[in-house]
Amino acid sequence: MIARLPVTMALSALLASATGFPVGRGRKPLADPPYYLLHSVTAVYSGAPFSDLHEDTALIYQVTPVSGPDPDVPDSHGVADQAELMADLARKAVLGRDPVTGLWLHALAIPDANVIGRSPDAEPGGSSDPTDAIMSYVQRFRLDLTAT
Repeated sequence: MIARLPVTMALSALLASATGFPVGRGRKPLADPPYYLLHSVTAVYSGAPFSDLHEDTALIYQVTPVSGPDPDVPDSHGVADQAELMADLARKAVLGRDPVTGLWLHALAIPDANVIGRSPDAEPGGSSDPTDAIMSYVQRFRLDLTAT
């Protein structure tokens, strides 16, 4: 069976290293905005039964880029441009491919599993919370895995 935690950890590390922004898994990271929130959303199991180690899994993750005020600028606030830029960076980090080789730009090394597909799942877009001066952007990614 494919364990979910190693996939979540690998995706979190990929986002942080490829974008340069902190990533909070299921909660705000120990950082002020901008940052990403990573949530495990859905899992779909197919193939062999659970007693067999060779099943396939599709995991859905929600990545929420959170823009925020500039701590060096009084009365500043998060802006849609920053949230959209962060969404673009996350999309490239997860889905980007080398145009020559066709390989993923950023590898996802998962113990006992191979990532056989990555795709966008849903992208509702931006939202704001004027009371917090925060702007966010919601996107979901599907990772298809097979056991090794």
